[in-house]
Amino acid sequence: APAVANAYTRARELCQQGGEAPLLFRALFGLWAFHIVRAEHRTALTLAKQLLDLAESQPDTAFPVQAHWALGASSLAVGKMAVAQAHFAQSIALYDPTAHRPLAFLYGYDPGMSCRTVGAWALWALGYPEQAVQQNQAAITLAQALSHPFSLAYALGHTARLHQFRREPLAVQERTQAAITLSTEQGFRFFLTQGAIFLGVVAVEQGRGQEGIAQIQQGIAAFRATGAELYRPYFLGLLAEAYGKVAQAEEGLALLEEAFAVVERTDERLHEAELWRLRGELLLRMSERATGRTGEEERISPSPIHPFAHSSPEACFQKAIDIARQQQAKSLELRAVISLVRLRQSQVLPHAPCATSHVSRSALGEAHNMLSDVYGWFTEGFDTKDLQEAKALLDSLASSV
Repeated sequence: APAVANAYTRARELCQQGGEAPLLFRALFGLWAFHIVRAEHRTALTLAKQLLDLAESQPDTAFPVQAHWALGASSLAVGKMAVAQAHFAQSIALYDPTAHRPLAFLYGYDPGMSCRTVGAWALWALGYPEQAVQQNQAAITLAQALSHPFSLAYALGHTARLHQFRREPLAVQERTQAAITLSTEQGFRFFLTQGAIFLGVVAVEQGRGQEGIAQIQQGIAAFRATGAELYRPYFLGLLAEAYGKVAQAEEGLALLEEAFAVVERTDERLHEAELWRLRGELLLRMSERATGRTGEEERISPSPIHPFAHSSPEACFQKAIDIARQQQAKSLELRAVISLVRLRQSQVLPHAPCATSHVSRSALGEAHNMLSDVYGWFTEGFDTKDLQEAKALLDSLASSV
């Protein structure tokens, strides 16, 4: 709510006049929280840096614990995965569950829990899916021990997102329902709205496409009604993917263009690579429907509904790969490379409907090598769907390249 920003802005002015560093820190943190939830990431990142500068001049470790959390969260939002993880790790290293227990009551939620919870997203993106789960479980255990309901709701609600990244719908459902139960008891509207979105995603995965789409739409609307804009590109991507699964690719592409516009306006780039990959998949589905052939490049003319429809699926997948590499996001790179390899495989294999495609076997070999390289980078998480699919794809191509 705008009144929150007004209150913290006035508090900052008064603290700057009085020279009270601890109170100034709390006012700055409140402003940071307001701006990051509004997805005003450039402002939030500036405030987070101010928090760390102020914290480093204070003897109490509580200040750098909070400051590194804020700078980690802001860095992650703009797609700086490794920088974010470094700040989360520093906060966790400084955090003392006994000495810092009052922080949950001063700032609304516990930083030891939040660094582990959101840090798990960074670990997953960076290519450490098992470490992400372990750290996330530590966050839930900590939240349960705090006897602080909002911290527990935070941990449960954000855990659902990690499992969605890992493509584990049953775990998404379990954590989401737990978050909804607690949030209903406590009146935590913020997490109730996110819960509706994730239950919609689960419904789509279970074959209840239109029901799930309606739930996601309602959840997004309720979430934005709180004044929050954070995560909007991610939520729009989930909705676009859901439309693709019910053969409504045009609607999905329109949502992705909205998501890309939000990314450019807010600089929220955590999910940018996945948005490009999804665009490629949806363009491919439209092409298959229009041509009856797998792998044909999209030739639909631009329209007001999806002005970028002339982009080829391959160009979108390559864009996703480039962004993921820039962000050091190995999990997102793997996913995008899988999409690229499948496309090229469909274009050149003898049994494919478009085996006469201009794409050569050398191009397929190049993609195979890309997949082999990124798959070979991983040292954990081989039971996750993405890595299982990558291994199966490599095996299937072994005699073709």
